[in-house]
Amino acid sequence: MRPADRLLQRRLIVVTGKGGVGKSALASVLGHSLVRRGRRTLVLEVDPRENLHRLLGVPPSGGKIVRVRKDLYLQNLKPRHVADWVVEQQVRIKMLVRRVLASPIYHRFVEGAPGLTEIAILGHALRLARGDLRGAPEIDTVVLDAPATGHGVYLLTAPRLFAETIGEGPFARLAQEVAEFVADPEASGLVVVTLAEEMPVAEALELRRALTERFGREPELLIANGLYPELPGRGVDDNDEGETSELWRRRRRLNVRQLARLDREWRGPRIELPLLPIDEGSELVAALGEPFDAALDDLEEP
Repeated sequence: MRPADRLLQRRLIVVTGKGGVGKSALASVLGHSLVRRGRRTLVLEVDPRENLHRLLGVPPSGGKIVRVRKDLYLQNLKPRHVADWVVEQQVRIKMLVRRVLASPIYHRFVEGAPGLTEIAILGHALRLARGDLRGAPEIDTVVLDAPATGHGVYLLTAPRLFAETIGEGPFARLAQEVAEFVADPEASGLVVVTLAEEMPVAEALELRRALTERFGREPELLIANGLYPELPGRGVDDNDEGETSELWRRRRRLNVRQLARLDREWRGPRIELPLLPIDEGSELVAALGEPFDAALDDLEEP
């Protein structure tokens, strides 16, 4: 199956990468791309600073589902709200719900239980994808703008560890359900974003190894973002006395070395996107859409 077709079948696509690589912009680009391919898509953000609305050209979500365009939606998620929802579903009696939610013991549990935040995030994505969230639009695919790379691995492994550790109760049942969802290669997939620089590439390769060891599967796609093009009419090693030209050539040579490393060490589909002279925002997302779609359509399984 072609990589583009695999992405179209996934109900959850987790987009992760080292901080500063353009992960949120590429999650937005992917959301638009899926809509153009006929998928009703929601881009889910968990950063409390709310950055995605600027990339998608809409007002801040504030926790609500915001319509970006036909069949494309945005939501900024506060994981604590999902934990509170689990309590409401299990207790049902409003007076008791209020007491539980106001309890200091519950507050300490929600804030301190390892893996509970990750379960809340993925549990919410699962509810959206299954159509279980009251008042939400019908969604085919949830694109999750996940935390940075190191936390991205924990995001996927935490539900299974939580379910095995806690064993019983509503949060353990939710953890088990979420663990089965993210472990299913037909239901969920991972897209990794990197720059062609030493540290981001090293983290991307480490993420791939961790995913293979813990899940026995590969990421769906690697996006090498922000590549410096060659100076017009010049090769990488051409001489030029200008400091700006020399700096540009150094960055280009760095990109070339790291792309060669990916050629050697990354197994799986890869897309390369150029550095564009556009500030981060909806204009950048729109400008990256065409090269992203073209590259995705041209991908073949390595």
